Amino acid sequence: MSTRLPPRSLDVAREELFHGDGAETATAVSSETEISLSEKDSDPKNAPSEAQISTPVSEEDEKKGVEAPENDLEAVYRTPTGPVYSVFGKRQKQFIIFMAAWSGLFSSLSANIYFPALNVLSTDLKVSPELINLTLTSYMVFQGLAPTLYGDLADMAGRRPAYCIGFTIYIAANIGLATQNSYAALFLLRCLQSSGSSGTIALGNAVAADVATHADRGINMGLVAAGPMIGPAVGPVVGGILSQFLGWRAIFWFLTILAVVYFSIFLVAFPETGRNIVANGSVKPQGWNMSLLNYLQTRKTDSAEKVSAITQEEQAIRAELLGRKKLRFPNPLKTVSIIMEKDVGPVLLYNAIVYTAFYDVTTSVPSLFEDIYGFNSLQIGLSFLPFGIGCLIASIITGKLMDFNYRRLAKAANLTVDRKRGDDLRSHPIEKARIQVAAPLICLGSATLLCYGWVMEKQAPLAAPLVLLFIMGFCLTGVFDILNTLVVDLYPDSSATATAANNLVRCLLGAAGTAVILQMISGMGRGWCFTFIAAVVLFTSPLLWVVVKWGPTWREARRVRN
Repeated sequence: MSTRLPPRSLDVAREELFHGDGAETATAVSSETEISLSEKDSDPKNAPSEAQISTPVSEEDEKKGVEAPENDLEAVYRTPTGPVYSVFGKRQKQFIIFMAAWSGLFSSLSANIYFPALNVLSTDLKVSPELINLTLTSYMVFQGLAPTLYGDLADMAGRRPAYCIGFTIYIAANIGLATQNSYAALFLLRCLQSSGSSGTIALGNAVAADVATHADRGINMGLVAAGPMIGPAVGPVVGGILSQFLGWRAIFWFLTILAVVYFSIFLVAFPETGRNIVANGSVKPQGWNMSLLNYLQTRKTDSAEKVSAITQEEQAIRAELLGRKKLRFPNPLKTVSIIMEKDVGPVLLYNAIVYTAFYDVTTSVPSLFEDIYGFNSLQIGLSFLPFGIGCLIASIITGKLMDFNYRRLAKAANLTVDRKRGDDLRSHPIEKARIQVAAPLICLGSATLLCYGWVMEKQAPLAAPLVLLFIMGFCLTGVFDILNTLVVDLYPDSSATATAANNLVRCLLGAAGTAVILQMISGMGRGWCFTFIAAVVLFTSPLLWVVVKWGPTWREARRVRN
């Protein structure tokens, strides 16, 4: 039997829906089930007192005589008796992470599947290789700019609307690219293609943050990052095969078909995960945030009048959630404000430097391997395989290492790790936990970049650059996957916007790098060019030491200020 919530319980429920890392109390269930309250809870005499609500402490702290700060909402949501972080079941979470990873594939696949066709496009469209390389640069520029809109839109209106807009643009751009016949059209449509696909990486990271606590975020972010890393592994191979046997237009028809298949599954089954929209998944989303399955289930439930257990007060909470989310045009300046924060800025800058080194390698491979080894499009595509495999392995291994190091440092500091409800990062050195894993990869990656340049300078046997490409793919990808996770950790409530800030900085710097890499190789020589890149990566790494030392203080100051 459903009953009315006592006034104080209603206030608490509102706060849990809006602000908690978990979103509802132990009585919360998934949006697919009813919400029922016991008769005991309906009695105003049993409503929790002000003191009970404002000073929650864990069982261990109670034994030690420790009291929680009064009215500390963060403490409320992280106590062992607080709300779960996410009500999505294990299989549903696995499906959500899989779809987020798959969506991220399109951005990197669209960039890497294109590499083997660069020389063919240059010949067919009768333009220089440098002009064709500008289509790579423009792609990366929009890969940085577009997520500044997607990030704010996703944090404001939900993940699903942002995904839908992005894939609609992406599919239309691919159809245009497959049918165009001029360099101008190629250039403009590549910008549009990038605008449609580039938001998926920011959205994927945000989805992982929606459903995974800090203790499990490393492996989940690693799995989401594995999607984009499949692009460097298989993209050049698929692009080489299609370009060699069917022509370069087949590349864009292939991307169109793949996107339509994904988008169809997404529309039917992918649930809204945005915590500003559905809290921890227990709040019914608005119509445009519903998948087809959500809509049919809600319609069936309503028609059967199974919502009678929902009280007027609970309906008011949901209405208030929806009422606070007023749609507006996305504000890209929110992304810029994140870049200017002291605790985040150095992380974004160094991540951009590593990302630029990554793309300097991939952009130079078609030209270098054609000049040195006489490779055709298919052979160039196959030569990317070791690099891509290294990227893919890095995403999985670094995710596990991050989770292990997180738990190790928590144990050393006598901090509890709550995988269900999340942890209070104010007392946890999250910067140290992430950057410690990145440090050895930075050293090895820098050394490998240097060796790669001189191996190509001396025109060594093919096995040498292929092995080095594998190591570079592993190290460079590992570093920026770790830093991507740290950025999301630092901005858990605006994870899409924070990832968009990350994309903006790294893609703009990466675009500059890809625009000049061939000229650098021509002017400096292969060996000295990559020696310079390796030196930049290594000698700017103290930026991360600054974050480890002063980042927690700056992070807390930002939290208090906001």
